Amino acid sequence: MASDYLTFEKVTKAFGPVLVVSESTLAIARYSLVVFLGPSGCGKTTLMRMAGGLDTPTSGTIRLDGEAVAGPDRRRGMVFQSYSSFPWLTVEGNIAFGMRYRNDLNAAQRAERVNHYLKLIGLEDFAKSFPNRISGGMRQRVAIARSLAAGSDVLLMDEPFGALDALTRERLQVELRQIQAEERKTIIFVTHDVEEAVFLADRIILFSARPARVLRDINVATVLGASRTLAARESQEFFKLRNEILHLIRNEAGVVK
Repeated sequence: MASDYLTFEKVTKAFGPVLVVSESTLAIARYSLVVFLGPSGCGKTTLMRMAGGLDTPTSGTIRLDGEAVAGPDRRRGMVFQSYSSFPWLTVEGNIAFGMRYRNDLNAAQRAERVNHYLKLIGLEDFAKSFPNRISGGMRQRVAIARSLAAGSDVLLMDEPFGALDALTRERLQVELRQIQAEERKTIIFVTHDVEEAVFLADRIILFSARPARVLRDINVATVLGASRTLAARESQEFFKLRNEILHLIRNEAGVVK
């Protein structure tokens, strides 16, 4: 698994006089699930948006598979905290919308992909439903499926489960790891929730308070294993790693001396 699939080379970002991202160099492996973790407002979402081509670095370069990121394209799909479903389209219509720019698929292939992703996210019974008739957790599944149907190689996820209740959030965390394993996608997941980060991540990039700089690069898979079940949350290794990261964040925020 190449470690230089998605690279950030001395990337900075300033909005006027305000430096949001300090010079950052990272390399992310193909098919890995990497969590950007840090205090709210630290700049981690800005770094992810630059990876998606939605923002432009002030300096430095971001490359996907060796090619410089110059703007959005379907290789990089984004899922946001807000429920980004189109209310005038059904669940299956929302998923199909992700394929609107795919000229390589005929009508039968598009229908087959819609059915595949409906099954993958467990919403076959809600295919004809409109977003206002399904739960927030279901709508986030639809957003993930839409990005997958588009053919995205990389999913960029900005606190997508932040507005959900605890049980739904936990369920979707498990499902996201299963989807990643089945679909073989590279995922960057932004959160400020330490438990979520430790459960989801193969690797955690821990950022400082603004301007974001890398404080620690943590290989979670070596501690908790490459696969993850809810039982991992009850392990000593999980609690130890969570507490270590919490301590680092509290020190950075000046909560403890």
